[in-house]
Amino acid sequence: MSDNATPTPSTPVDARPALHGESGAGAGRHGNASRRIADGLRAAILSGELPPGTRIRQEEVAANYGASRIPVRGALNILQSDGLVTLVANAGAWVAQLNLAECEEAYQLREQIEPLLLRASRPGLTADKLDRMDDLASRMERAATPEEFLHLDREFHDLSYSGAETVVLSDFVDRLWNMTQQYRLAFVRLFDEQGSAIVHDEHRMLVRALREGDDDQAGLVMRGHIRRTRLALAQHPELFDTTTPKQS
Repeated sequence: MSDNATPTPSTPVDARPALHGESGAGAGRHGNASRRIADGLRAAILSGELPPGTRIRQEEVAANYGASRIPVRGALNILQSDGLVTLVANAGAWVAQLNLAECEEAYQLREQIEPLLLRASRPGLTADKLDRMDDLASRMERAATPEEFLHLDREFHDLSYSGAETVVLSDFVDRLWNMTQQYRLAFVRLFDEQGSAIVHDEHRMLVRALREGDDDQAGLVMRGHIRRTRLALAQHPELFDTTTPKQS
């Protein structure tokens, strides 16, 4: 992300995470406090509580957590590395805005990388884990809100990758998921009845392929699942920030 072009912020709001305050025991080292603050802000961003373009004011975050600005700055650096926050020198911090070029790139990476992780994970997926995935697929079909669906969907896919013993690949996929969560929220809000049915069918097909030990079919389903989201989002440029793609 660039530190050269100031993003266009939406109306500033309190950067208030889901969990407030630090306990006395948790207010020790700045590193621990930074991670705790980053976790709370990340949850608020990924849930849509802090939408793209929202200005994050360090003093408000510090007050909400009972922390100094030092761990807040550390938390914002963590979130910048996740692709969730834009930091502008001498200006401040904003929740990263949607960018169509970045969306295309991130989803193309996911199309290639996630089938690899799924292949690495499949031998370690127990019958209990696959049963749990089936249960999550059923609950997604009954989800009442986009936010509930996304929470269950993230749990479903995290579980599908939980059999892998990789570190680098798992961490990379997790980062890509964090980067694309805002895009996924926009996609879910575009669902019509037909599109929703296709998503649910794909979840069932994925579990079936994993149960059968068919790595090629599982990868094919996963790749198509991701690609369809990318293509659907590309048809709605109004969802995206159209400024120059941010550089790392």
